[in-house]
Amino acid sequence: MASDRDIRYGFSDFGGVIASGMGYPSAGGGGGGVTLVPVRVVDIVLNDTHPKFKDVGEWNGIGTIFYTNVKEPTLISGSNLTAKPAFSNVKQYPLLNEIVYLTLLPSQDSQINPDGGGSEEEYYLLPLNVWNHPHHNGIPNSLPAAGGEAANGDYQRTDDGLVRRVSDGGTEINLGNTFIERPNIHPLLPFEGDLIYEGRWGQSIRFGSTVSGSANNWSATGSNGDPITIIRNGQGQQTEDGWLLTVEDINNDDSSIYATSTQKIPLAASSANYNSYPSSNSAPTTPNQYSGKQIIINSGRLVFNTTNDHLLLSSKKSINLNAVEQISFDTTNDIILQGGDVYLGSKDANQQLLLGNDTIQLLQGVLEQLVNVTTELATFANLPVVGGVSPYPTLGAKAFEANLKLNYAKNQLNQLLSKNVRTT
Repeated sequence: MASDRDIRYGFSDFGGVIASGMGYPSAGGGGGGVTLVPVRVVDIVLNDTHPKFKDVGEWNGIGTIFYTNVKEPTLISGSNLTAKPAFSNVKQYPLLNEIVYLTLLPSQDSQINPDGGGSEEEYYLLPLNVWNHPHHNGIPNSLPAAGGEAANGDYQRTDDGLVRRVSDGGTEINLGNTFIERPNIHPLLPFEGDLIYEGRWGQSIRFGSTVSGSANNWSATGSNGDPITIIRNGQGQQTEDGWLLTVEDINNDDSSIYATSTQKIPLAASSANYNSYPSSNSAPTTPNQYSGKQIIINSGRLVFNTTNDHLLLSSKKSINLNAVEQISFDTTNDIILQGGDVYLGSKDANQQLLLGNDTIQLLQGVLEQLVNVTTELATFANLPVVGGVSPYPTLGAKAFEANLKLNYAKNQLNQLLSKNVRTT
């Protein structure tokens, strides 16, 4: 049967321990109801260069934060209060001055000493969504008073409360040693049913769908609810108004992978020259006009590399290699083309290639006969002079010269064969 301590593990015990120590009332009255206590992150251990790396358990303490009470805005450093991340597989470590919730849960010693000290430890949840923005949700130690103005105009009063809109490119919030706020990072605009994961720098994964009449560029075809998955790294050129929402743009974002079902993606391909196909009916549909299930990878450069086995490209129809400047094949071993007819230079090419070895053999036979003939004709130069006149005054000399050239050509025939290219 569970003990009282077993039952109190989690938010109920947390409400009675941490909340009371920080001046927050425990929900649920004396029944130990659930209470989440917000705290401000003032430091975090992310590697072994941190001065308190050993104090938090070395590598086992990566992600440990040092925090202060949100109700004590002037206490911004020097805290010894620590908490560990609550999740092991999802690592979304907070920045300095972001707000997280704490809870009290079993520690490493909870099974060894369940009723003694040290059996519980403070853990923190994901950063609080203060500004509803993926870039950061840091909040300064002192916000402008109601009706007041912020020092640089970053905070504005609206009917719904205080909103953060960085308009001068700067920030007064200390977010860490290397994290510099970028005011041009825009959150993604959601559509009904979307599941979206966003990084802090314009990376995202959207599990979305076709949404007729929406402000995205993939819903022109198909029906509502047709699935689409978009992976994006870098949002391309955007305005400095980072509080405005945006949608993915395959032609503007740095790198993208689109997995579609019925959608048509307006990809501006670098080259869409399909003149090698016999007719327009057999040519592929241009990338910006095709609608259906496909995967599009788009970036400044693509590298496909294997370290152990083959790279296989298989297609139900054709494989098209399309380039603006050049298509090159480099290998230290064989290049093999096997198929039906091979057309070089044009799809309308009608001149047939010679078979090299057979042609050489044929030419060798012809040259051999010509050599024999010129050898005989060369003997005419030695015929006796009749009546002081040679019967063939130049034939012998010309035959001798031709014989020399024919023998040279016959000996050079094998040098005309390619050392690397073969055909059947």
